[in-house]
Amino acid sequence: MILLQNRPMNRRTCLRGLGASLALPWLEVMARGKTAKPPVRLGFMYMPHGVIMDHFWPAGPDTYLTSPPRNLESLRGVLDQCLLMKGIAGVNPAPFNGAPHALELSTWLTATLPNADRRNRVDIAISADQIAANYIGAFTAMPSLELATMPQTHKENQEGLHEAYYSHCSFSSPTQALPAETNPRTVLKRIFQSQDLGQQPALRRTDDPLERSMLDLVLGGAKDLRTQLGEADRHKLDEYLDSVRSLERRIAAIEARQAEAAKASAGVTSTKRSGSDSVPIPVMIPEGDLRSDYMRVMCDLTVLAFQTDTTRVSTYIGSTPNGVSYPELGFSDQHHSQTHHNNEAEKVEKVSRITSFNIAQFAHMIHRMHSLREGEGTLLDNCIMMWGSGLEDGNRHTRANLPFIIAGRGGGSIRTGRFLTGTTGNQGDLLGTLLTCAGIPLDRPIGIATKQLTELS
Repeated sequence: MILLQNRPMNRRTCLRGLGASLALPWLEVMARGKTAKPPVRLGFMYMPHGVIMDHFWPAGPDTYLTSPPRNLESLRGVLDQCLLMKGIAGVNPAPFNGAPHALELSTWLTATLPNADRRNRVDIAISADQIAANYIGAFTAMPSLELATMPQTHKENQEGLHEAYYSHCSFSSPTQALPAETNPRTVLKRIFQSQDLGQQPALRRTDDPLERSMLDLVLGGAKDLRTQLGEADRHKLDEYLDSVRSLERRIAAIEARQAEAAKASAGVTSTKRSGSDSVPIPVMIPEGDLRSDYMRVMCDLTVLAFQTDTTRVSTYIGSTPNGVSYPELGFSDQHHSQTHHNNEAEKVEKVSRITSFNIAQFAHMIHRMHSLREGEGTLLDNCIMMWGSGLEDGNRHTRANLPFIIAGRGGGSIRTGRFLTGTTGNQGDLLGTLLTCAGIPLDRPIGIATKQLTELS
């Protein structure tokens, strides 16, 4: 019996051969005692307002692992599982120079500015997480998981931009912002309910709903066609491609399930977990009102969703630029007010402590993933987790050197344990490279992207 391998596929290849050669999602074929390679998951966690640069960036590549800066102290023990890249530029805000907080989150996963001619409506770009969800989401019960700490209700009128830009990072299309779930009980219920989906009867094979060769030609020619179109037509073509890509993956998922059912009827046993993998983690809903307890349970829910293969794409908005405070740190000042510190030592200290607090919640998730066995390594080995902010410095609203932490090796596609100081690239370059590392094919750049950051691998 041949062991199926779960590896990234070229989209055209999928269209030509969607039968038994397609890797089943997160399955162990009971042949020679070997386990199929686990899938790669993508996670994104956000904090607003930038950082105190001297407290965030390591002193140098040589001391990164042994003497991390104060903001990264909580990552001790897993810094060898992390990659820092200094030199990633954000989107130029012009002509929205007066809207730093409407742009910092909305451009974070889109690397794109809102449409200046339609400011009072959502009109930006599909976000990187949803590009990934369109490709791999059909293989899981939930295509993607969107989480937030605070309700997405902030209203402000910077440059006349729509209120959704202030509190949303996920966009399923240029005109559709995806809401995030803030109730951990609801998320836990969704995860447990989704586990029953795998027990449904196998889908019966019907006539192929698409002419494969025609779809292949459409997707193959679209990339070349796009370079010849004006902006409005490119926008329409991109939306069309997103819908085609989603349909394509749903076809693949149906046939993968049919292949699994055929194996089961032939007496080939399969399971979603290897016997040596860690059992799914328990998640306890906190009873108190500590922000750290709340954020950690949301991080645990992300771990559980990845561990059970309920989803392979997740975003978590840790906070938004709308009056967040951290009283458990010993002060009640709002995060935003302290970022305009004008180099006052007390305010600088508070901003740094808030940054350390937020990274500590991310570190909790990374430590936990690193402790969980999966396949021949750990859950973290098969993840790409990105923490970051949409501003470099909240005091001056700069965006030339955005703070990012990449954790996890992406199934072997990323070389961690490094601090890269000479990176030249932008937000779109980073997002596109991370999706490529996860095996997501791109038919166009993400936002302002111009290249792949080959130094990640």
